[in-house]
Amino acid sequence: MRFFIPQDTTALACGAEAAAHALQAAGIEPVRNGSRGMFWLEPLLEVETEQGRLGFGPVSSKDIPSILDALEADASAHSLYLGDVEKIAYLASQQRLTYARAGLGDPVCLDNYQTLKGFKGLKNALSLTGQQIVDQVKDSGLRGRGGAAFPAGIKWQTVLNCDSDQKYIVCNADEGDSGTFADRLVMEADPYQLIEGMTIAGLAVGATQGYIYLRSEYPVAHKLLNIAIERAVEANFLGENIQGSGQTFHLEVRLGAGAYICGEETSLLESLEGKRGMVRAKPPLPAIEGLFGKPTVVNNVLTLAAISTILEQGAETYQNFGMGRSRGTLAIQLAGNIKRGGLIELAFGVTLREVVEDYGQGTYSGRPIRAIQVGGPLGAFLPESQWDTPMDYEAFAAIKAMIGHGGIVVFDDTADMAAQARFAMEFCVVESCGKCTPCRIGSVRGVEVIDRIVANEDRDNNLILLHDLCDTMELGSLCAMGGMTPFPVRSALAHFINDFTGEGKGDN
Repeated sequence: MRFFIPQDTTALACGAEAAAHALQAAGIEPVRNGSRGMFWLEPLLEVETEQGRLGFGPVSSKDIPSILDALEADASAHSLYLGDVEKIAYLASQQRLTYARAGLGDPVCLDNYQTLKGFKGLKNALSLTGQQIVDQVKDSGLRGRGGAAFPAGIKWQTVLNCDSDQKYIVCNADEGDSGTFADRLVMEADPYQLIEGMTIAGLAVGATQGYIYLRSEYPVAHKLLNIAIERAVEANFLGENIQGSGQTFHLEVRLGAGAYICGEETSLLESLEGKRGMVRAKPPLPAIEGLFGKPTVVNNVLTLAAISTILEQGAETYQNFGMGRSRGTLAIQLAGNIKRGGLIELAFGVTLREVVEDYGQGTYSGRPIRAIQVGGPLGAFLPESQWDTPMDYEAFAAIKAMIGHGGIVVFDDTADMAAQARFAMEFCVVESCGKCTPCRIGSVRGVEVIDRIVANEDRDNNLILLHDLCDTMELGSLCAMGGMTPFPVRSALAHFINDFTGEGKGDN
């Protein structure tokens, strides 16, 4: 029997290291895998048996002796027994493409990755021209998973068409949105997939150097990525003359500056160049003048990780998932006041209600859900009347909301939505790069105006002023930091106005 205990950040925070030590004390050396994304079950102990991989969770170090005894007798009699992990409803009902390998083995074991069809996409890409690779990405319908949802193939085509002595691939791994952890889970559970995707991107556009701009608060991902890159170079999947093809691609990890604004692509590039993270005016686009003034592909982790699947299985297979212009799968992250938090990968089109009620099982507190914020701290607060909206970029845009990076934060009926709107403005005050006036000054004024509204100081006129201020920030800001801060504020005003007027909680 083989035993598996995750080593990713969430599992470690829940006590996985102590559980692993308890197994070692019993003479068992567990495989340190990555989480499957069922965070409410972490630490999840998996035991490989003739009946499949049996799960126990959430386990602690003191549970290990009784689990070992149960395995000798009747495993199903143990109180933490979960049965076949693959058949747990939360996991079994997903459509996993990007996370198909997550949790199956040691994330930095090259043999494990290749056994699970790893690097097949790269091998296919090595037989294609750059244009043929770009065409595959275009045909797949893949859109950027970082928030803007721009078609990845169009961005790549722009970089491919540029004539330059040097081009770059930059992975935005500065995952800063509240309630998001999908990028981290890829890097901690399946880092070779990101490496493979970035290498394919380099082959596609003619770039020989790549950088992973990693959030500084992700030390586990940092360690695993560096190990994976080193082993990929040793195995000739990275570096010079990849697999004897004559093609070259080098990859490095660079730690981020600890600023939310560096998740914006041009600010990220400034930081990567060693400067303060300040937003650049566009044009020129980074695809034409990006890192060090050279043509640069900037995609986030999930976008680049999807590339290996597209090149391995074909554009048509990937395109068959989803709806409308939203193709493929979406990594949905459930957080906040939620009973079963974790990561879900589903084809676009599932409704928000299905995600929160069927997978999340409602609130952790057991109280009714009042609002759901989708897309990070700049996403709109959605009342129950909008929960049947399908997870689709255009469908969300139609209700003045966004999917963004796929993060979902749930609030129960004790939440003060005026306070949440104030927090959105305050967040912008703290995290703005300060380059443009609407964002830098507008957010400060926004906090003040909301305070006056709640205090009933000339409330009617201040409500008008707040709407005008939101217009100015949305239309006049240099980037989405100031441009999208009005989203949560406006949605709170539209659907939870009673919280601003002191008339008691309740949808407008």
